[in-house]
Amino acid sequence: MIRFKKYSSKKIKDSYDVIIIGSGISGLCSGALLAQQGKKVLILEKHFKIGGFTHTFSRQNYEWDVGLHYVGSVHRTKSFARRLFDKISNKNLKWKKMSDNYDRIIFPDQSYDFIAPKEQFMKTMCSYFPNENEAIIKYVDLVSRVNKTMFKYFASKSLSGMTELLLYKYLTKSFFKYSDLTTHEGLSKITSNKKLIAVLSGQWGDFGLPPKQSSFLMHCAIAGHYFDGANYPIGGSRSISESIAPQILNNGGDIFMMAPVDKVLIKNDKCCGIVMENGDQIKSKSVISSTGVNNSLKYLLKDYKHHSDYSSNLRKIKPSSGHACLYVGFEQTAQELNIKDTNLWIYPSYDHDLNTSNYLRDESSEFPLVYISFASAKDPTWEDNHGNTATLEAIVPTNFNNYTKWQDKPWKNRGSDYIQFKQEFSNRIFEKIYKHVPQLKDKISFSELSTPLSTKSMSFYDNGELYGIDHTPQRFRQKWIKVKTPLRYFYMTGQDITTVGIPSALASGALTASVVLKKNLFKTI
Repeated sequence: MIRFKKYSSKKIKDSYDVIIIGSGISGLCSGALLAQQGKKVLILEKHFKIGGFTHTFSRQNYEWDVGLHYVGSVHRTKSFARRLFDKISNKNLKWKKMSDNYDRIIFPDQSYDFIAPKEQFMKTMCSYFPNENEAIIKYVDLVSRVNKTMFKYFASKSLSGMTELLLYKYLTKSFFKYSDLTTHEGLSKITSNKKLIAVLSGQWGDFGLPPKQSSFLMHCAIAGHYFDGANYPIGGSRSISESIAPQILNNGGDIFMMAPVDKVLIKNDKCCGIVMENGDQIKSKSVISSTGVNNSLKYLLKDYKHHSDYSSNLRKIKPSSGHACLYVGFEQTAQELNIKDTNLWIYPSYDHDLNTSNYLRDESSEFPLVYISFASAKDPTWEDNHGNTATLEAIVPTNFNNYTKWQDKPWKNRGSDYIQFKQEFSNRIFEKIYKHVPQLKDKISFSELSTPLSTKSMSFYDNGELYGIDHTPQRFRQKWIKVKTPLRYFYMTGQDITTVGIPSALASGALTASVVLKKNLFKTI
């Protein structure tokens, strides 16, 4: 495990070519690509862990992922994501392909397996819905066609000035044809079978919005990403940052944790560095924020003379949903517990939107979704690193507003009523775990629940959101969300610029690095 340094003004160089705020996957990707191009890079991370949502946390001899649970396409060596990962990690990041049955969608009356590759996916879906063969074939083809429109849309995020004026409509026309639809509208074009629509949209938790609210584009991006199989980083998700960071450090860059940035430094209407929360000023030619659109524009640009202009734009977007995650540990191996690497998606009925609205109105009602991931069954090095143990993560959506009465209290000291609330919430999740993985009952040796307050404390999103801004159709119409900002030499990257998901976050990092360098790095990947 790499030990990253805590920030100290004594460790800082006189100046840098690029300062990157935040060490999530997009920030690390931008940093590695820029460092490989000879730029002196500084990455500043507010948290005491590097990696954003790819970091892990440990208790006793257990370790859990906090955001990444599987990644598609990287088993194909010529896929974009794999080529980019290989480039920024110097091929040091290794992957384990999961079993072909990567997801199981569970309803009260039946379970449905998502099985790779896509030919098997179609065959299996047709076995569940024998009267929908034509619709299923159309669906897989449509998902592939929709996803091809994303590349031009991503490219539009790099444009500005006259080039944007001339090319934006051309690059986004086909994309908006699909992104303007909700997932439910898109699927309803190929079938009227409500059960089939519910099954096909069974991964909506991967982007946080049920079918009648989410953009159809987002559904296609996630579903298509896994058609040919899913993978897990060997060594857990922290191996991602630990394999990329050396490419920055070995090329003369610096990475510091516990390094909170207060704002960007502005001189003559240009960004020329950053100001730390302790008052330190660090100079650089450019600054990249990977902290999300809201954090970037609302807080980092608070001294910018046009800061108020962003208020109307920021009102057009909403934060994504919050989540609670139950982290569970066992003093037996995954094999001994008969735990498989298939992810479980558990639903109370086939109406995802009704389930969600009922729950958000009254969180004592049934969870609209419980997602269970078994990292210890996915990682072939688990037993070498953690002995005879196993883990799982069980995730449910939840509303940040239910936690506001505790938000001003310090982490790990929010009071007995918060502890009691978490215990009762945990017990409800345990009921779902025991129902669907009954062999785990009475086998648990450790558990801990995170809430949106945990996410806010560790990832610094105002509402403890997991996926940045909501992935509605309207979200993709926000032309102002792009790499370049009106402040010269201040750039943005991350899931808010492109979309949620590892490949899109990677693409965002490469896109931002390309804009900074004024060089198309995609040709080198």
